Amino acid sequence: MSFDPTSRLDGKVAVITGGLGAIGHASARRLAALGASCVLVHRKGEDADARAAALPHADGQRHSALRADIVDTPSLQRAAAAVQASYGRCDILVNSAGHTQPVPAADLDALTDELIDELLRANFRGVFATIRAFAPMLKASGDGLVVNVSSIAGFTGVGSNLAYVAAKAGLDVVGDALAKALAPAVRVVSVSPGAVESGFVPGRGAEFADKMAATTPLGRIGRPEDVAATIEALATTLRFVTGTRIVVDGGRHL
Repeated sequence: MSFDPTSRLDGKVAVITGGLGAIGHASARRLAALGASCVLVHRKGEDADARAAALPHADGQRHSALRADIVDTPSLQRAAAAVQASYGRCDILVNSAGHTQPVPAADLDALTDELIDELLRANFRGVFATIRAFAPMLKASGDGLVVNVSSIAGFTGVGSNLAYVAAKAGLDVVGDALAKALAPAVRVVSVSPGAVESGFVPGRGAEFADKMAATTPLGRIGRPEDVAATIEALATTLRFVTGTRIVVDGGRHL
């Protein structure tokens, strides 16, 4: 592979976990607009088929939705088999599924063993299991890309809770290891936002966003499109990039 920049993704197939979420769906819209066929992987979206059908499309593109749970490996294997049967390939995998809940770092008792296990399962193990399920198709592509939607929590130590911090730190390091292990057929990159306008963290509304914006150098919190634009760039122009993180936080980490 030359890894030269490209302006189009015609003929490519992109699988997006958390494809109905704010970042996942924004990413699907951008990749679809450049010609990729997108598969929205979701856990419980009643309008998933309609939202897939509404993505930008032209001749040769087929968008779809698949139900799978990233903490359930057999469901991921079935999803990968369905993509293989329907499309015959997977070139781009965007891992944007996961969940969290706020727990103050100093409240050690509130971060129970059960919650730690749940959050590591959803934000680390599930992402790894997704990569594992789709790796054969990504390698067969010869020009595969895995984008893990991480967080600045993974290197600042500040996030919704300490288990989430640990999961994202682990995801970043394992992503670097996979970038080396799967090269040159597959690139692996982490994209690390700060606070983003979405319902990802329960209980954080406009007041929280205003507080974060006031202490962010670029004067606002992130938007799903900021993250999606970075994912688009990795698929098109930033093609000689692997085994690293790209921070998209308006300087929040400084």
